[in-house]
This record gives sequence, C-alpha cells and structure tokens, in this order.
Amino acid sequence: MPDLSIAPEPTPGHGLLTDRVAVVTAAAGTGIGSATARRILEEGGDVVVSDWHERRLKQTAEELAAAFPQRRVGSVVCDVTSTEQVDELYRAAAQRLGRIDIAVNNAGLGGETPVVDMTDEQWDKVLDITLNGTFRCTRAALNYFRTAGHGGVIVNNASVLGWRAQHGQAHYAAAKAGVMALTRCSAVEAAELGVRINAVSPSIARHAFLDKVSSTELLDRLSAGEAFGRAAEPWEVATTIAMLASDYTSYMTGEVVSVSSQRA
Repeated sequence: MPDLSIAPEPTPGHGLLTDRVAVVTAAAGTGIGSATARRILEEGGDVVVSDWHERRLKQTAEELAAAFPQRRVGSVVCDVTSTEQVDELYRAAAQRLGRIDIAVNNAGLGGETPVVDMTDEQWDKVLDITLNGTFRCTRAALNYFRTAGHGGVIVNNASVLGWRAQHGQAHYAAAKAGVMALTRCSAVEAAELGVRINAVSPSIARHAFLDKVSSTELLDRLSAGEAFGRAAEPWEVATTIAMLASDYTSYMTGEVVSVSSQRA
C-alpha cells in the first residue's frame, strides 16, 4: 500500500506543450511559478520567466536554461503593480521568442493580519499585487492575443481561500475570490478571441520561500489537515497548470480547478 503522506517523484513530461511559448509571472525562487516554468520546459515548450526581484530572476533563468539546453528560456524583470512594466513584459516576450501561446498569472502576496488590526496599506498592497496584478496581466495577454489572432491560453493562480475562511487572511482571501471572478468573466469575453482562461486553486503548496514568510506552526497545521497529511509539492500544482494550458482541456474555460487533497 503506497504511503500518500510521502510526495511522489515528479512525473516525466509527455510533450503536452511542444513548441509553445509561455510567460510565467512570479517565477523566481522555489515556488509554484518556477515549478510551472520547469514543467512547461519539460512538456516541450519555451518560457519567459518574470519577477520583480532581479537577482533571483536571473538565477532562476540561468538554472532553467542549464537544465533544458534544448529549449529557449528568456527573462524579463516586471513588477505587476505597474501597467507599464506588465505591458512591456508581453511586448518583450513576444519580440524575443517570436510569439506567446500561454500566460500563467502566478504573482500574489499573502500575509496574516486580523481585519481589526489591518491597515489600509496592508489591504491595498495584497489586493494590488494579487488581484489587480492578475487583471493587468490578463489584459496585456488578451491584447496580445487579439492582435496576434492565433488564440491562446491564460491560467491564473487562485487559492482555496477564495472559497473558504481562514483567520487573518481576509485581504488574501478577498483577492483570490476576485481572481476567481475575474477568471470566469474574462473567459466569457475571451472566447470570441479563441482564448481559454482557467484558474488553479491550491490548498497549500509548501516551499522554501513560504517557510520563510509564514509561521512553521501554521504551515504544519494546514499540511496536517490535508487528506494525505502533507502539503502539495509545487510541481504537483504545476502539472495541473500545464494540463489547463494544453489541448487536453480544449473545452474548459472559466473554470477554477481545486488542487487539494480535501474538499475545497
């Protein structure tokens, strides 16, 4: 009987995204973004990774390029709170790699503050990065796809907190619920452009950066609450993103897929 509390080895690529070009935001470091960029490369695609942190982004791009010398890896520094930088990200990505087929909007910011103690600045910062940043990236991608005329796919990163309550997470939960609503509404509008828009909704994916910014006690408790008794590995979320970006989900749009080992 397999022990489901132990994460399996990553599954090999199956060529789901052969020769497609993806833009992935918040892709530096060890989280879902960098795991998604790696999965796209494993599935035969090319990728432009983006992040606001220039040093970490450069390191991530170099590691990906070394691991996948047969694929193309580009990088563009971008702060998703800036419309100008987001628009430049898509212009530069299309110019460097010739086209864009997939946009993965992964940038987000959390925190742990009760509403009674939350400042306007804390609320605004989480909403601006997590929800408004996803809007800016969706708009830029749709503008590109409309001009290019070849269709495309957008995958947003939401969270199960868009559906359920958790102490100290009102700003993050509100932002992720907004990402879900943005996904559904923009998908209806994008259909006429031949563009599909879906979202993943992870419960908890644990990685080094998350361990730095969240309490170990909280992460251990949330991980133990999962049916498998562990958090997801970032690559396990990334495989679902790759599936949504592929032709295997050609009839899915406006959907939010829970990546969780328990009922969302």
